[in-house]
Amino acid sequence: MLVLGIESSCDETGVALVDTGAAGGAGPVPRLLSHALHSQIVMHQPFGGVVPELASRDHIRRVLPLTQEVLQTARCSLADVDLVAFTRGPGLAGALLVGAGVACALAAALARPVVGVHHLEGHLLSPFLSADPPEFPFIALLVSGGHTQLMQVDGVGSYALLGETIDDAAGEAFDKSAKLLGLPYPGGALLARLALGGDSAAFKLPRPLLHSGNLDFSFAGLKTAVLVQAKKLGPELDNRKADLAASTQAAIVEVLVKKTLAALSQTALRRLVVAGGVGANALLREQLNAACRARGIRVHYPELEFCTDNGAMIALAAAMRLQAGLVDLSAPEASYTFDVKPRWSLAECPPAPGPAASGA
Repeated sequence: MLVLGIESSCDETGVALVDTGAAGGAGPVPRLLSHALHSQIVMHQPFGGVVPELASRDHIRRVLPLTQEVLQTARCSLADVDLVAFTRGPGLAGALLVGAGVACALAAALARPVVGVHHLEGHLLSPFLSADPPEFPFIALLVSGGHTQLMQVDGVGSYALLGETIDDAAGEAFDKSAKLLGLPYPGGALLARLALGGDSAAFKLPRPLLHSGNLDFSFAGLKTAVLVQAKKLGPELDNRKADLAASTQAAIVEVLVKKTLAALSQTALRRLVVAGGVGANALLREQLNAACRARGIRVHYPELEFCTDNGAMIALAAAMRLQAGLVDLSAPEASYTFDVKPRWSLAECPPAPGPAASGA
């Protein structure tokens, strides 16, 4: 069966087509046939962040041309699609509605079912697109945008939250600290690049909740510490940016690594998945790989092109739900009335067919 996936939760418009094989039942990992992505970074840069109204309007312009591109690349027609999937949440309400509206309209025109996918479930399952896919169960470190979470994943739709951020997420700490250093939006990757030439021990920055005894995160205090240090440096900041960037990155990565190792220790699981944009950070990968190698733990990442938001992960998540029997195909017309969930915990992601699973 062919699954068309549409991602429009924030500032990337992504569309992809995957082949899941026969409907229902366990099977091989769905095969990605084609995908296309448009990033809005250049459009939002003058404003220093995402402007929701501009994001929504750009999704409207991009989603159908990207869909045509994906179908042409896969040498398929719209009539070949068996299931249409879209990101239901979390994300920007207006942006989510664009993807949901287009997906439901296409599905209704084709008399095919439509399914609303949890954005973080897409990230969590994205390593299954890689050449070295994981096996269940595993611990997942989700570090995507405004989300930093540790999950125990026993199977598709079976997720237990172990810890999460209580304020700023790791990605926000990277981007906000970068802004304080005068780097352009989005600054997280630029901060990591700048840190390559700096001394990570130059500034003593806090590691919030590092010894809290639980698996929760907090990065707001780190951002404040970076602000205080930048003000102390004054004009000297221009000469010390690399050191402050390196010290900031080291603090974030140390917390992520130690909390992740604690989750693995507590659950006794021997497999780790790291997903989301921050999962592309080279220092994080280096330290996690070294620590897990010493403990005999396998680590899995999505391919770099699938670390950020993309349609492939949405199509994949829907296809894997379909394979697991978690998508109801019996009454496609019941799924055409939709809503979106700008705030939606992954723990609330439905484990079985129902109105939320179908996007109703």
